[in-house]
Amino acid sequence: MDDISQDGLDLIAQIRLIYDNYGYGTEILAASIRHTIHLIKCAEIGADVATCPLNVIMALLKHPLTDSGLEKFLADHKKANG
Repeated sequence: MDDISQDGLDLIAQIRLIYDNYGYGTEILAASIRHTIHLIKCAEIGADVATCPLNVIMALLKHPLTDSGLEKFLADHKKANG
C-alpha cells in the first residue's frame, strides 16, 4: 500500500478493528514489510503474521545504545579483571 501512496498501517488497523468488532475468526497477514518500524507497528496493531526480509528481523536486534552499552560493559569488565 505504501508503494501507491496509501498508509498500509492504517489499513491493517482498520481491518483489525472490523474483525474485532464482529468477532470474525481470521488472521491478519501484513505482507511485504520493509522497515523495522513498520514491523513493530504491525505487531502493536495486532497483525497475526508478517512477511518481511531477514534483514528487517535482524535489524530489530541492533540498537546504537545497546551496542555502545555493551562496548562500555566489556571495557569495564576487562579493566576489573585485568
